[in-house]
This record gives sequence, structure tokens and C-alpha cells, in this order.
Amino acid sequence: MKKFLFIITLAFPLLANAQDFLVGPSVAYQSQAGNMLKVGGYYLQPLAGNAVGIKLEANANLAYFRDQFLVIPEGSFTFYPTFNNLIVPFVEGELTPYTATPKVGLSIASIVEFGFGYGFDIKTKQDLKPIDGFSFSLGFNIPLNAF
Repeated sequence: MKKFLFIITLAFPLLANAQDFLVGPSVAYQSQAGNMLKVGGYYLQPLAGNAVGIKLEANANLAYFRDQFLVIPEGSFTFYPTFNNLIVPFVEGELTPYTATPKVGLSIASIVEFGFGYGFDIKTKQDLKPIDGFSFSLGFNIPLNAF
């Protein structure tokens, strides 16, 4: 019995696999023509042997503009050109029904992200100011399957 347990103990690392992707909730603050709280989820997939990565994200932007509480849906695509360091750059594109926002930024271990960009007005909602101009965001990605 001891030999059997010893063999299983030695073979276990050969059977264990690292996570091939990360998934979880995301929370962020964004300043773009006003203050917004972004709440949603993300899927991050490393590619080419963890050399580069992509992230898909779906969010709800919660804002209070001109005495109106708004929930604005948003989708984003993020490209990480490298995963070799703790702090990595990224390029991101965000799209809402009203704004397209390209961004660049830095990510710390793909958990904390600082982004800067400029939003272009696609369509202005009636009784709402345009959501465009310079954008700054601070986001947190909480991986549920990292360990």
C-alpha cells in the first residue's frame, strides 16, 4: 500500500495542468464625460504559449448624468502583447451604443489595470449629454479559477 501511494504521489504532478484561461467578475471606475462605475465579467485567454493574450469583457456602466440614473451596456476587447513581466502593456477597444473608446494602459498581473483613451461619440441619446472625450479608468479583475 505504501508503494502504491508513493507511485501516485510521484505521478500526480504529471497529471496536473495549469489554468489555460482566467474568468471572473470585473469592477472599474471610469471618468469620461462624468463618473461611471463599470461592473461585469471577463474571459482572458493566453495565446502562443503564454506569450500574448486576449481578454473579452461585458460590462454594465452605471452612471448618474443630469439627474438621470443610467445603465449603459458595454463590450470590450483587450490585447496583451506580452505576458512575460508582472507589469504588461495593453491595447483595448470599448464599444457602447453611444461611444467607441480606444485605450492603452498597463496591467499588473492582469488583476489591476490602468487605462487611458479617447471616446468618440457614435450617437447622442436624447436628453443626455454626449459621452465622449478623454477617458481614464482603474479596474480590478478578480480571477475565480486562478488557484
